[in-house]
Amino acid sequence: MENNVVLSMKGICMTFPGVKALENVDFNLKKGEIRALMGENGAGKSTLIKCLTGVNKFEAGEIYLDGISGPIVNKDTMDAQKKGISTVYQEVNLCPNLSVAENLFIGREPMTKIGTVNRKKMNEMATKLMKDLDLDVDVTQNLEEYSLALQQMIAIARAVDMDCKVLILDEPTSSLDDNEVAKLFGMMRRLREQGVGIVFVTHFLEQVYEVCDGITVLRNGTLVGEYSIEELPRVKLVAAMMGKDFDDLASIKPEGSGDKSKEPLVIEAKGLSHSGTIKPFNLDIHKGEVIGLTGLLGSGRTELARVIYGADRAQTGTLKVKGEEVNIKNPIDAMNLGMGLLPDDRKAEGIIGDLSVRENIILAMQAKSGIFKKIPMAKQIEIADKFIEMLQIKTASRETLIKQLSGGNQQKVILARWLATNPDFLILDEPTRGIDIGTKTEIQKLVIKLAEEGTSVIFVSSEIEEMLRTCNRMAVLRDGAKVGEISGEELSQEGVMKAIAGGAK
Repeated sequence: MENNVVLSMKGICMTFPGVKALENVDFNLKKGEIRALMGENGAGKSTLIKCLTGVNKFEAGEIYLDGISGPIVNKDTMDAQKKGISTVYQEVNLCPNLSVAENLFIGREPMTKIGTVNRKKMNEMATKLMKDLDLDVDVTQNLEEYSLALQQMIAIARAVDMDCKVLILDEPTSSLDDNEVAKLFGMMRRLREQGVGIVFVTHFLEQVYEVCDGITVLRNGTLVGEYSIEELPRVKLVAAMMGKDFDDLASIKPEGSGDKSKEPLVIEAKGLSHSGTIKPFNLDIHKGEVIGLTGLLGSGRTELARVIYGADRAQTGTLKVKGEEVNIKNPIDAMNLGMGLLPDDRKAEGIIGDLSVRENIILAMQAKSGIFKKIPMAKQIEIADKFIEMLQIKTASRETLIKQLSGGNQQKVILARWLATNPDFLILDEPTRGIDIGTKTEIQKLVIKLAEEGTSVIFVSSEIEEMLRTCNRMAVLRDGAKVGEISGEELSQEGVMKAIAGGAK
């Protein structure tokens, strides 16, 4: 091991059936360093951590830890913890009905001579530990009495007290407000001074530059690079994560680039928010306009769309649909207002696998009609056949179970479901993810055609190129806030990526 290096992972390889999850990945962490582990969804961050902590059995590569000669292999998380590698997850996995002291020393309680738990000593030790970490906590209170932020800090305190050399914080700030994040960062800095190496997994760019010393970027299971914070300004970090190089950025002229600002407003959102996910935002959408939501994974694209649709109830603000203020309590209200949502997780929220293609297509229409007004079978067949032909859905028949179709064809069926309701406003969340290039192009053309016919569309995608091809305007999200809009000349790859990164800082 090099001087000052506490953890070194070399050439880690891991395969899941049919997927190379990690290919020859290196990761190095110094003592007293906070290192961000960054990458988009599917980059391999969680897999790498699981290889380190013994959850995954990796196939090739070696892991070295300061103080242990030769490579290590952890059998499980407990084995990793004994060696000084602790993980604190977004969901605190402690016992809310036990006291803070009991949680801190669970499984390693100080005992009396007669073999009972020495509660007095345990409380004294817990109080000292809290004081050392500058936490104002009554250790005799149940854990559930404290905020999520304090619970996370208590989980970190427990990890640190177990002679932790490497502390992994997996998305610790996702559910915290700004004050709580500041407290957590204060604690991380104190641990850094004590020589603990911290791996910080997050999707919040601002936080990376506030608290980290270095950044390791993964993409598609491979290592893009290991950088000091000074070496990687925000725009370059976004480029590294998304696989774009500024030298070869080409501006793509959107086909549907007409200015729609003179068209009537279909959606007017003012100050809408959802606690813990989306800060208050304003968004206007005109008739026949395709507006893209862009930002890194976790920036709040899906959450913003869900708040407009009513899938998540807005906590503040107002929403007008075609000039009328509305109160959407649930998705059926949204459907009755002429809205449709194609969700990003089609398996969990889109298809009903054991129903036929026909039944999946007529589902939203039937929901709008109500359970007592069954759509006649002849009408169902007519609708299903119309959209199977229109969208070129490859299926043996309309009665084939949807789960037997390819991903791209399942996506087309869900799209058909909403088109059958003749919507005025459609939210398409990652409509082309995981489908072949030919089908992607068909869906992009369909979006442009729908807009030409007067349908307003919110289009969410991780692929900038397809957003540029389909959108008139883009709203930029970062860390749960809408931070700007781009249109006209700014609507280029470089313009979008600079906006995502927060300028060329």
